[in-house]
Amino acid sequence: MTRFVDVPAMSRLIQAIGVAPFIGELADAIHADFVRWADFEMSARMASHSEIGVIELMPVSDANHYTFKYVNGHPGNTAKGLYTVMAFGVLAEVATGYPVLLSELTLATALRTSATSLMAARALARPDARRMALIGNGAQSEFQALAFHCHLRIDEIAVYDVDPAATDKLVRNLAAWPALRIVRAASVADAVRGADIVTTVTADKAYATILTPDMIEPGMHINAVGGDCPGKTELHADVLRGARVFVEYEPQTRIEGDIQQLPADFPVVDLWRVLAGTQDGRQRTDQVTVFDSVGFALEDYSTLRYVLEQSSRRSLGVDVELVPQADDPKDLFRHTRAGTCRAVLRRVA
Repeated sequence: MTRFVDVPAMSRLIQAIGVAPFIGELADAIHADFVRWADFEMSARMASHSEIGVIELMPVSDANHYTFKYVNGHPGNTAKGLYTVMAFGVLAEVATGYPVLLSELTLATALRTSATSLMAARALARPDARRMALIGNGAQSEFQALAFHCHLRIDEIAVYDVDPAATDKLVRNLAAWPALRIVRAASVADAVRGADIVTTVTADKAYATILTPDMIEPGMHINAVGGDCPGKTELHADVLRGARVFVEYEPQTRIEGDIQQLPADFPVVDLWRVLAGTQDGRQRTDQVTVFDSVGFALEDYSTLRYVLEQSSRRSLGVDVELVPQADDPKDLFRHTRAGTCRAVLRRVA
């Protein structure tokens, strides 16, 4: 049987654990898998692009499990009352090929993205960071805010979005965390002034320059989340040239990340090497660091592994017969009820 975790089950799971503890535990799970990077068979995601969006498949596997995620990115969806990003995923056993988990990943992707941002910032941001700017206040923004507030001691966040209603929504949703001070900024430049960490999580599929060199201050950590497909950027190229840049899976980030603007030999650092202790992260207090985050399949592997463990522990989700029962594994035809052919023949006659 395959465990099926739909949106209501995922919501109950998040509520049972708590959204902030969920993010923290998931960051630990992703970290544990990143430090064993060499155990995985990886590839860049397979993408089908159109003028209005992208649909992607993201596979990864190790000796025990194979996973994939189906995910889209359609910035115009909100005008139709639809989410910009939705996803689902499968975790299967390598030994048998059988799926053990089929799960929604729309909610879970927002959590895993913020968990990955947290994991990177723990390794790259200055330990004394207390103020963050959050540019883009859409569906992922609250998760980013809580990841940094609850786990990295960020106590003030300056927020800005071109859509004031998005900022209203963010402020309303975060009112339950009174220790987090939210400051409405009048512009991107206003928001990032004096920030220790800058998170950009915008949605437009365009060569955008949300951050320009004049906005960057010594020692900033830039968590660049929104530039995640060809033709979609958030940072001016000179921001990258003046920083130490970290990536998840370099072959994918070269195509999809903000570094797509730069030559193929522009130096970057694999985040997994920093986490494993084989390469330096931040080298100086005044150094500008950039996490050019595009989202990678290994993070979804970790998420599905975590969701299976936690949902099974709490008996959330249901077991479904996604694969026929193999009473006689050489007789698949019996599941088709061959006797119905007579009825078809009568209709043809």
